[in-house]
This record gives sequence, C-alpha cells and structure tokens, in this order.
Amino acid sequence: MATPIILASGSRIRADLMRNAGLDFDVQMPRIDEETIKHALLAEEALPRDIADTLAEMKARKIADKNPDAMVIGCDQVLAFDGRILSKPIDVQDARAQLASMRGERHMLLSAAVIYHEGKPIWRHVGQVRLRMRNVSDEYLDAYIARNWDDIRHSVGAYQLEAEGVRLFHSIEGDYFHVLGMPLLELLAFLTLRGVIQG
Repeated sequence: MATPIILASGSRIRADLMRNAGLDFDVQMPRIDEETIKHALLAEEALPRDIADTLAEMKARKIADKNPDAMVIGCDQVLAFDGRILSKPIDVQDARAQLASMRGERHMLLSAAVIYHEGKPIWRHVGQVRLRMRNVSDEYLDAYIARNWDDIRHSVGAYQLEAEGVRLFHSIEGDYFHVLGMPLLELLAFLTLRGVIQG
C-alpha cells in the first residue's frame, strides 16, 4: 500500500508546485502560533536558517501527530535582511517600508522543509537564495503595491517573484523553487529514494 503524503501548509504555491510535479497528496493546515515561536527564537539569537527549520518541523509535527502513517511535509520560509527577519507585511505601509528598505540591497531567502513519518523527523533541508533588489522609484513601488496588495500581503518581503515582483530584482543567485518557498528538487529526490514516488 502506498504511503500517503500530506502537505502541512496553507500555501497555494507550495501545493501547486507539488501538484505540477505529479504528486498525489492531501493538504492539512497546521495551527501553530508562528509569530510567538519566531519571537522566542529571535530572543535566543537563533540563526535565520534555524528559525525556518524549526517552524517547518513544528508544522510537520502538528499534522503528523494525527497522521503517523503518512509522510507529512512541513515548510517555512524566512527572509533575512540587514541582521533582521522580515515577516509578511501587516498592512500597506509595512509592505512599502519593507520594500523601500531593501531597494538596491541584497537579502536572503531561506526555505526549509521537514518530513515527519511514524512520529519522528526523517528528512530536512534548508535551501538559500541571495537576491539583490533594483533601486526602483517611489512611484513604481507605490503602484506595484497598489496593483498587487491582495497577493503580496501573504508573502514575506511583500513581493512574489513568480508575478510582477520579478521586476523589482537585479539579480538572483540560487534555486527558483527555494524562492517560491519549497526545496522541491531535494524533496522529490528524497521521496524517490525512499520509494514513496516512482523515479
């Protein structure tokens, strides 16, 4: 009998990535207090990659507790810039402040995934991408946010590279799937190796 796969995430993009790769899976949204956990980790001076990894593991564990026979995939993404962690914008003003602060500068996206099976983590990966933003005008920033607010309010850094947000960037070093919030190639390689999917 095939091992069921569950994506412990409410992200439409992550679900689309897995669906487009031909995976058969269910989606369950884990209920965890991400901001409280993130603040606690920051107070302990945890590294950005460790914050992403911990949040991904907590999401996977939450769903795995009720589905021990499934391969449960938890994911999280953290944006590290200038010694701080940026989160999803709380409002339009916050989105503008985040984007304005990153203009002409480099930042890093860290995309973590953890798989739980039979009550324990059996695989984890944190991919990182370095991005450099163009020095776009105030007028363009304001217009970009106005046009895209409904989508970018759900994204760390207030942009979506797979949409108009690509115009904000000068260069990107790293895996495109990591930018979208999932180390997809590494995940598929592991699932293939374990015989969960054919390859």
